[in-house]
Amino acid sequence: MTALANLPLRNGRPATGAPSAPLAPPVLAMSGRQKAAIIVRLLLSEGGDVPIRGLPDHLQAALTEQIGSMRSVDRATLRAVVEEFITLLDSVGLSFPGGIDGALQMLDGHISATAASRLRRLAGASAKADPWDRIAALDPEKLMLVLTEESVEVGAVMLSKLAVPRAAELLGKLPGDRARRIAYAVSRTGNIDPETVRQIGLSLVSQLEAQPVCAFETGPHERVGAILNLSPAATRDDVLEGLTAADSDFAAQVRRSIFTFADIPARIEARDISKVIRGVDQTTLVAALAGAKTPDDAAAAEFILANMSQRMAASLREEMAERGAIREKDAEGAMTAIVVAIRDLEVSGALALRIVDDA
Repeated sequence: MTALANLPLRNGRPATGAPSAPLAPPVLAMSGRQKAAIIVRLLLSEGGDVPIRGLPDHLQAALTEQIGSMRSVDRATLRAVVEEFITLLDSVGLSFPGGIDGALQMLDGHISATAASRLRRLAGASAKADPWDRIAALDPEKLMLVLTEESVEVGAVMLSKLAVPRAAELLGKLPGDRARRIAYAVSRTGNIDPETVRQIGLSLVSQLEAQPVCAFETGPHERVGAILNLSPAATRDDVLEGLTAADSDFAAQVRRSIFTFADIPARIEARDISKVIRGVDQTTLVAALAGAKTPDDAAAAEFILANMSQRMAASLREEMAERGAIREKDAEGAMTAIVVAIRDLEVSGALALRIVDDA
């Protein structure tokens, strides 16, 4: 917008002579396409970035033809066109991305994966949608399937449509013979019709996105582990014993995903204890610390007390002594509340759990 900013301004708009002078007659007679050509030409002459490639192909062609047919515009007409353009921009209250692809990018993380996948498949049937944009955004693993399982001709077309750095990365992962055959096939893609390339893209999108969307965002072991995190210790031990007998590998995965009160010293950084206790009311904290009776739970309680201010630790120890014996059920509930607070902090990114090797 540098070119627009450099025009003489009056009251925030380019000066056109009289303060309220109407648009010059030639401007009133201009078509919208001519005015667009003038604005684009002005911005490009000043080095502006005009995202014309985002327009449908027929509009890109029409704009290019219009620019090619025009010769010169006097300064008064230029100022009038710019003033009209800025007035139009001022009148816009809210803009939308335009098209399903843009809407999906804007709503990423706000709609379910199932709905997003369905909309992407529907967008694939749109005459305006470019399937190669979606292919370029896919995971490298899916693109490698095309290079290894499809014909070398299809692989060559895909490499030609991808950004050069990504195409080089994928080609480098192929066995030598396969890489050479696809590279040679690229030499035969020069005369392929654009519509044929588009149809190949649509076919690949259909295949690569046909995989069913998972109903769950986490794996089975993570879901079981999350449930057992909040289950009574007796239930947790009983379930893990049964899982070990039925499927020892799955049981091991579940154990790695479980986080309990006793795991705090091994998996929480000492500096993060202050964050944890801020999210737990003092009555609950006292019940958890005073009710930690097993060796592992008691070690976790001492770890918490050792990594807070001495004054606060002393105050908590006094309350623990005054509280006396804590019922097992109350102690377990309080420790679970601390675990929930830690998990909430993890989800929000406020802390990260350390990974502990099985060895």
